[in-house]
Amino acid sequence: MTNTRKLIYSAICLAIGLLLPQVFHMFSVANAGSVFCPMHLPVLLCGFLCGWIWGGAVGILVPLLSSLITGMPPAPMNISMMLELCAYGALAGVFYKVTKKKVFLTLILAMLGGRIVLGIANTVIFGLSGTAYGFTTFLTSAFVTALPGIVIQLVLIPVILFALKKAKLAD
Repeated sequence: MTNTRKLIYSAICLAIGLLLPQVFHMFSVANAGSVFCPMHLPVLLCGFLCGWIWGGAVGILVPLLSSLITGMPPAPMNISMMLELCAYGALAGVFYKVTKKKVFLTLILAMLGGRIVLGIANTVIFGLSGTAYGFTTFLTSAFVTALPGIVIQLVLIPVILFALKKAKLAD
C-alpha cells in the first residue's frame, strides 16, 4: 500500500474515531464510551490496514483530539487512553504482519496488549493521585464493562477487512 493511501486511510480512521463516540453519546447510554469502546474500532482498523506506525499515530491522536474538541475522554483518562489506543493500533499492525494476516489472532493479541497497557497506565495515574487501582477494578473496566465493545470489534473488524479486500481496497 502506498504512503498516500495509508495517509488517506489513517485520516478516515481518525475522523471515524472522532465521530463514532459522538453517535454513541447521542443515545444517552450511561458510560457509552466504556461499554461500546467506539474509539477502538477505527484505531484497530488503521493498524490492520496501514501498519503499526500509522495505527499507533492514529491511536494517540484520536483520544487527544477528542479530548481537546469535546472534553471526552477527560483528563487524566485521556492520557491512559492515548497509550492504550496507541498500543492497539501499533500491535494490530505488528501482529497482522507477524501472523501472516491472521485476523482473529491479531485482533485478540492487540486487544489484550492494549488492555495491559491501559492497566499499567491507570495504575501509574491512579497511584500518582493517591487512589488505589486494583486488579479487580482493572478486570471489571477492561473486560466486563467493555464486553459489548469487545464483541463488536471481534465481529465487525473481520467483516470490514473482508469487504475491503473483496473490493480491492486493502491488501
